[in-house]
Amino acid sequence: MARSKQGKPIRVLVADDQELVRSGYKAILNTFSNIEVVGMAKDGKQAVDEALRLRPDVVLMDIRMPEENGIEATKRIVGNPLLEDVHVLVLTTFDVDEHVYDALEAGASGFLLKDADPEDIAEAIEVVAAGDALIQPSVMKRLIQTFARTRPVAVQASAEDAATRVSTLTDREREILVAVARGADNAQIAEDLFISPATVKTHLARIMSKTSSHDRAQLVVVAYESGLVRPGY
Repeated sequence: MARSKQGKPIRVLVADDQELVRSGYKAILNTFSNIEVVGMAKDGKQAVDEALRLRPDVVLMDIRMPEENGIEATKRIVGNPLLEDVHVLVLTTFDVDEHVYDALEAGASGFLLKDADPEDIAEAIEVVAAGDALIQPSVMKRLIQTFARTRPVAVQASAEDAATRVSTLTDREREILVAVARGADNAQIAEDLFISPATVKTHLARIMSKTSSHDRAQLVVVAYESGLVRPGY
């Protein structure tokens, strides 16, 4: 089972406005030896405060909450240099949801359906804690296609920004970004491009820096919004 970098259980903060939901996740997750729920929050503002206080590995974040919603809270967590090692996993009721797209754009590492099985929830936390994105490329394509139609102004602004960031990449970096957007992992990219996995990691670090991306999920957003990869591919 995956654990945090120090070999300790993955520390999780649960943020949801319903007490029964928070308690339920805590009870479920604490049955896994490699996961420890270290705190809970009832709204976005408290989620940010608790993230700063506890420095969890993963924040399990509901989107629709009072005071401050999960999208705004995600932006604040991802944008805070003190929380650069904290990853956000968004909870949602529907796999194609306007707010899911917003959360990914804000920096969430992926999303999880609220009715997922306990084992799937634990696996999702492990994936996100390891710094990987938890989103299927096919789902991202549907999100891009759906909300490019419903939010043309916002998407146009995002596309221009993404295109500017992608323009700074080298040809090899663009090649790797395309592979990431299509769902390839480091090992697959290394094999396809005849380079070592370590070289792939080096390129990814540079791509993330140049595109101001927090993790692989944001790289996928940038790749699609910039037009480097077309929806429906």
